[in-house]
Amino acid sequence: MKTCLQILKAKKHTELISIAPNRPVFDALVILAEYKIGALAVMDGDKLVGIFSERDYAREVVLQGRSSKTTQIHEVMTAKVLTGKPDDLVDNCMSLMSEKRIRHLPILEGDKVLGMLSLGDFVKETISYQQNLIKQLENYIKGG
Repeated sequence: MKTCLQILKAKKHTELISIAPNRPVFDALVILAEYKIGALAVMDGDKLVGIFSERDYAREVVLQGRSSKTTQIHEVMTAKVLTGKPDDLVDNCMSLMSEKRIRHLPILEGDKVLGMLSLGDFVKETISYQQNLIKQLENYIKGG
């Protein structure tokens, strides 16, 4: 099973896609749409201060009747962020995300954010791993 770092290196967008906490929510929505992703790291300089997701938008902006053009990210972001480490394995991260009911996991090395992985990234890797394992077992059964 792969590590978070291995999955990050194989992603289409290897750079961290983020937004500053003092930006309007509208700007975050534009970035989410442009990259076709579901969450952004909220960065104050080099420091991770939160995460902003489509879920935050739905719950904290739309349902509260706020404007995405006047509401700032820091007002609606998730400030308590669970994180992973580069050497964490896929199955451990999936367990954590399932247990805590989160969909995005920033990967940190010390205080440095290396990137963000989604539940979809982990599911894709798990399927690939299982397909490869099935092929190996089929080859073993056929040829010994």
